[in-house]
Amino acid sequence: MLMHPELMLALANDRHRELIAEADRERVLTAARAVRKARQARKAPVVRRQRTGTLASCEPSAAVPAR
Repeated sequence: MLMHPELMLALANDRHRELIAEADRERVLTAARAVRKARQARKAPVVRRQRTGTLASCEPSAAVPAR
């Protein structure tokens, strides 16, 4: 194995590049997942028609203008 030190150096450099590329892919995927999760959180439905008591009325609650 030690007869070809250039070959060993080339193999070590290739492995190093592979590890860096793998770390970059993981970082990009993590960032993409975080962005997707943030978008989904913004699109979450807002609770608007809440019941006012223990018995719900037949009609949905709506704001009534003052007279």
